Amino acid sequence: MSGHNKWSKIKRKKGVSDGKKAKAFTRILKEIAISIKETGVADPEGNPRLRLAITNAKGMNMPKDNIQRAIQKAAGKDAANYIEVTYEGYAPNGIAVFVECTTDNINRTVADVRHAITKNNGTLGTNGSLSFLFDRTGVFTIPKKNYSEDEMTLLLIDAGADDVIFEDNIFTAFTTLENFAPMQKKLEELSVEIENAELQRIPKNTVALDVESAKKVLKLIDALEEYDDVQSVFHNMEMTEELVEAL
Repeated sequence: MSGHNKWSKIKRKKGVSDGKKAKAFTRILKEIAISIKETGVADPEGNPRLRLAITNAKGMNMPKDNIQRAIQKAAGKDAANYIEVTYEGYAPNGIAVFVECTTDNINRTVADVRHAITKNNGTLGTNGSLSFLFDRTGVFTIPKKNYSEDEMTLLLIDAGADDVIFEDNIFTAFTTLENFAPMQKKLEELSVEIENAELQRIPKNTVALDVESAKKVLKLIDALEEYDDVQSVFHNMEMTEELVEAL
């Protein structure tokens, strides 16, 4: 899974360097709302998805008061009616793009996504046309803390990880879609501090472009990520060392 490592590392560093903390908070608040709407349960003890959203909120250093207000709002009668939708398309040079959204106005969302893609010389495709290019993979990010590298690696594999990468005092563990929830539960039982855990769409194969062509793809991705309805954007462009240096 060496490709997974590069994908996750670049994604994580990009999130920090972009300084998009407000957008990250919005994403988590929507995840809290969706988790409560989905189950009708506002108690994290009885709602694993809510519990995970709270864990990720804490990993982002979101204030406890903000988290509690979000839970109360989502459980109230005036809660926003969010739904989850996905869109698929192509960026320039045939790069596949998969967009995950959470919205209370699907007409606005599809218009925004279409505008961002077409304005940047891409094309919006039909749902299901590109999903086969990606593996739905659980990704856990865990700070080193008091474990040695060998101890934590063995613990994560025992908990269900298929692969573990240790870099910059951070463990990144990958697991299958089916093992994601069981692994989350196992790590909770072991009191392992999780910085972030989520399902990502990791490309099965990547496409390498020259730097200038790659920048056009990244411009499209940045345009999509500007919209509040967009939760995540995945693509199959290879993040080459040359491109990383150029950025």
